[in-house]
Amino acid sequence: EVQLVESGGGLVQAGGSLRLSCAASGFTFDDYAIGWFRQAPGKEREGVSCISSSDGSTYYADSVKGRFTISSNNTKNTVYLQINSLKPEDTAVYYCAADFRLPITQATMCRYLEVWGQGTLVTVSS
Repeated sequence: EVQLVESGGGLVQAGGSLRLSCAASGFTFDDYAIGWFRQAPGKEREGVSCISSSDGSTYYADSVKGRFTISSNNTKNTVYLQINSLKPEDTAVYYCAADFRLPITQATMCRYLEVWGQGTLVTVSS
């Protein structure tokens, strides 16, 4: 069974940093993508970032460019999201999700999310 488990959320003051982790298990695929998504109260879920395991290609939403950094340890099947310069509007439940649909390309990665984690709450105070 494929499982994704997020961790690292918490309460942080504006300007602070957090490092979120997404630990994936139950698969040994060579090519896949892991994305981070978030949902704030009263808002739709939005894509934050994505990374390809095959070539390391990344994607960032405009709202987080320059502040968020996605990285991966493919051996451990773990993806990280380093969040710096947190803003109150970053407050949300952050989810990771896996895309196993091939091919994984810059254009298609994180478009077919098949497995989701339970989420980790990030709260940013002003």
